[in-house]
Amino acid sequence: MKKEQVVNCQFSVWYPTFKKHTIKSLILPLPQNVIDYLLDDGTLVVSGREEPPSHSQNNDSGEEEEIQWSDDETTATATAPEFPEFTSKVQEAINTLDGSVFPKLNWSSPRDANWIAMNSSLQCQSLSDIFLLFKSSDFIAHDLTQPFIHCNDDSPDPQINYELVLRKWCELIPGGEFRCFVKENKLIGISQRDYTQYYDHISKQEDDTCRSIQDFFQENIQYKFLDEDFVFDVYRDSRGRVWLIDFNPFGEVTDSLLFTWEELTSGTNLRDENCGGETTEQDSPAFRYTTSDVTVQPSPCLSYRIPRDFVDLSTGEDAYKLIDFLKL
Repeated sequence: MKKEQVVNCQFSVWYPTFKKHTIKSLILPLPQNVIDYLLDDGTLVVSGREEPPSHSQNNDSGEEEEIQWSDDETTATATAPEFPEFTSKVQEAINTLDGSVFPKLNWSSPRDANWIAMNSSLQCQSLSDIFLLFKSSDFIAHDLTQPFIHCNDDSPDPQINYELVLRKWCELIPGGEFRCFVKENKLIGISQRDYTQYYDHISKQEDDTCRSIQDFFQENIQYKFLDEDFVFDVYRDSRGRVWLIDFNPFGEVTDSLLFTWEELTSGTNLRDENCGGETTEQDSPAFRYTTSDVTVQPSPCLSYRIPRDFVDLSTGEDAYKLIDFLKL
């Protein structure tokens, strides 16, 4: 995979060409001081959040009770930097997109960090919501620090202008998302995006789903993307309409889901699960999906969450773990 392929998959590069086939989005340049804040390894202090009103607790004498937490006079309170101009632009964009957005950077969204949000979702209504997700995401850190780590060419790293992408929030059913693999401008494979779950409707609509995605590719994407090898994600709604979600590089930096990259690059063993219907084997892509609830797996993003023991301790759900912790 070449660095040029990665650059061509940036959202702002492909969006102008395909925006009528995807979800409405707004793109904002990311200031350097915001990038520095996102890369700061210090304590997570979220910027842009309104401070709750302070309540003084009065004792019987009407005087405020003073609590001495530490004798160390050098102790300082961590404060978040403020970005008033950027905050204003982001909030204006969020309001334009009906008040709720799905955030991402040039390539990735912070889908590995949704566990930290109060709503356990990537739905954001303010810059503070976005910062909380971005500061907690390994995927975002990868975009900012080593986007070309899997590239095999020796050319100098291109200059990246980082951008915040805000997409209008839409409730997408995971069972309607699919990842499509294109090699030499030919659609060779389609995989269920949320392969860890079994969705009964996918097997029932296999032919229609495969055909609608193939038609969408041929009419709107084929020969129009900057590379001949790439990956794109789509969503098929309840009415059968296909929407473009994102583009990804054709290589190991992109999750191959129910395929392996050896299969995709060599072209072997792809025809074991083809789209049916009237299409010929030569023209039809391999279509893979979870065929039974017996094969359901845990989500790969679970590995990015805090340890389960920490959750049990904080909620008191496991009394024995709390007792063991107190004995230490």
